[in-house]
Amino acid sequence: MTTQQEETVDVVVIGSGFGGAITAFHLAEAGASVVVLERGPRLTAAEFQQSFQFGSSSTRIFDFTAGDGMSVLAGNCVGGGSVVYFAAMPRVPSFIFERRGSLNRRLWPSSIQRSTLDQWYDRVAQALPITSHGWDDVSYPGGAWASMCNHAGHTANPLPSGVDTSRCTSCNWMMAGCREDAKQSMLLNYLPGAERAGTEIRPLHEVQLITRTGTDDYTVEYTVVDPVDYREHTGRGQINCKVVVVAAGAGATPTILQRSRERLGGNLPHAVGRYFSGNGERINVAVLDEDRLGSELGLDAGDSPYRSFQVGRGPVVSMWDFLDAHRPEFTRYSVEQLYFPPGLGTILAQASRAEATGPGWFGLEKKHMLEKWQSWLMLFQLIEDDNEGVFGAPPPTGNAVRLSQQLLGRGTLRYRPRPSTRNAWAEADEFVRSVVEEPGFGTVTPWSNDLVGAYTVHPLSSCRIGDDPATSALDDTHELRGHEGIFVIDGSAVPTALTVNPSNTIAALAERAAPHVIRRLRKRGADVHYRGTLPRS
Repeated sequence: MTTQQEETVDVVVIGSGFGGAITAFHLAEAGASVVVLERGPRLTAAEFQQSFQFGSSSTRIFDFTAGDGMSVLAGNCVGGGSVVYFAAMPRVPSFIFERRGSLNRRLWPSSIQRSTLDQWYDRVAQALPITSHGWDDVSYPGGAWASMCNHAGHTANPLPSGVDTSRCTSCNWMMAGCREDAKQSMLLNYLPGAERAGTEIRPLHEVQLITRTGTDDYTVEYTVVDPVDYREHTGRGQINCKVVVVAAGAGATPTILQRSRERLGGNLPHAVGRYFSGNGERINVAVLDEDRLGSELGLDAGDSPYRSFQVGRGPVVSMWDFLDAHRPEFTRYSVEQLYFPPGLGTILAQASRAEATGPGWFGLEKKHMLEKWQSWLMLFQLIEDDNEGVFGAPPPTGNAVRLSQQLLGRGTLRYRPRPSTRNAWAEADEFVRSVVEEPGFGTVTPWSNDLVGAYTVHPLSSCRIGDDPATSALDDTHELRGHEGIFVIDGSAVPTALTVNPSNTIAALAERAAPHVIRRLRKRGADVHYRGTLPRS
């Protein structure tokens, strides 16, 4: 393993997703020297492949970490989660900021309300941009979910998204990166803007340690990852800086900080690596009776080779009727129409089988279910969970012990959902069953947590902001308590599950945090000034 030369800059940003990209842009615009270290590779639109073959973008830009009771799917590339997300960008309901959870205390900082965050949401909407869609933009599966909700007396709505529908081909390979540049990832706005302002982005650089120096600055130590076998490291180096922005995601940020505990003086806030939330996510697989949909609702899937259920843009319609501030906590949720490609969908789906025989992950009934894959509709529930996840001792390197050359690792997250979370899932399950099964539109089988644990594509809260030092790792500026100059700006800072997709909120919080980081950097000796600009396209 080669050793690279030691360097000095104003700021090191760890990770290049929403939090890292937005913060890097504003810091560079302010006049700071910025280096972004990204663990994954850098791919262009032409390199995104519609394939699950090993070595394709599907395995190169994802990180799937299996934990104890919870598995996490996250981005692993320049652009981070923004490259692999489905681009649904709703804003969070106002009641979320008043959540108390089982601790029975306000979990969000008092300085953050929906009214105070709207100005930052507005900036994100302008920068990407975010589009409010009409029904003409909705794919067939989204329309089917809306029609079934309407039949049951409920309202469904098109989801706002970061998708340019004039460029979108409805290929439904958004998870593997958008070949058409129709999806507004950080590759199209904040990262190019950051580079124009002087930021250096280094892919395949995995941060291992953060050390406080004798002058109270920081040294960030990294290893260089082999581009094919992510288990192999080919070099190492370190960068000295005044400020560190940790934006590696809720599954990786706590492990970096935990591993750095002794290098940071042996003292970390109690909440680092605790109170993890999977954003309350759960999947139901509905196998729809298309004849019944046609006779009762007048729906026709069409004659395309793959049938219309298998094209589209991921989630485009959501049911929000239960996002009501007057309902008790843990009874508020949304349900989106979703799509996963058949390979991944096959893994997620289980056949119903009799209760006595257990979940039907294998066997004859599962095979019969797979024969009808063209009529599958996945329904994505986002409930209020209770922040039950805890990270164990960090692995020697990275956020997990890698089990394969790419994609798969074993992490330290332990997740045991409390009755509050389980009851919320059960209530949402029953709603889906009432909309789909009771009228005879199909059969529904929920994901079984008992066999393989829960699953999330939106990990949150493992280093959350808050007012109470006992339950939050960060203050309301995103600075790590007791460690001036270290900021955490990613999904791990979001205090609670949101009942909607979190990307827009992570981005808005990053916009809000950027001026605070710049003020701290100026106090630590850098000649920087927040400009408040937005990236130009």
